[in-house]
Amino acid sequence: MPRKPVTLYRFHLSGHSHRVELFLSLLDLPVEVIDVDLRKGEHKTEKFFARNPFGQVPVIADNGFILADSNAILVYLASVYDAERRWYPVDPAQSAEVQRWLSIAAGPLLTGPGYARLVGIFNARHDMARAHATARQLFEVMDGHLQAGSTFLVGALPTIADVALYTYAAHAPEGHISLEPYPAIRAWLRAVESLPGFVPMARTEPGFGRP
Repeated sequence: MPRKPVTLYRFHLSGHSHRVELFLSLLDLPVEVIDVDLRKGEHKTEKFFARNPFGQVPVIADNGFILADSNAILVYLASVYDAERRWYPVDPAQSAEVQRWLSIAAGPLLTGPGYARLVGIFNARHDMARAHATARQLFEVMDGHLQAGSTFLVGALPTIADVALYTYAAHAPEGHISLEPYPAIRAWLRAVESLPGFVPMARTEPGFGRP
């Protein structure tokens, strides 16, 4: 019997939503996508608050289990649907490294390139100079880490760390942040994009994109 699809509540231009959509595709799981229009306030309705009282996307529903927060969803999906634990390693050191990158995804990745993108395409009220400075510091560290290590962020194989950081890094130019100074990051982006099942997130304007 075919398994029931995972329901994904998302906004199509949300990087947090895309990291979950991407991982569902990489796992080759059946998905039912339900678009939530943030511009119309659909995430602030009583019906949506029943799924996530914080009123944020993404949210998944899987066989009656409802879960919000993109990084928590990545951990859940990797734990349930990756029997080999390739995406979320059981090795304590590698697992800790993955958790470290998930914290970075929720921290400087969001407040750097994430916030810059919100200003660049949505005219959000964030300090663009501070976001650019945060992004520059993050990307310098990431580029150095990737130059000194392997193709992916943790070990030789892709993990949910790569999924968590991919989208806002790839879309940094939408926040007027060039990726030209970071050759290792650009090579890493290409490696993620070459994975079977990769799906991109829509870009807001033609011409935006990495070199």
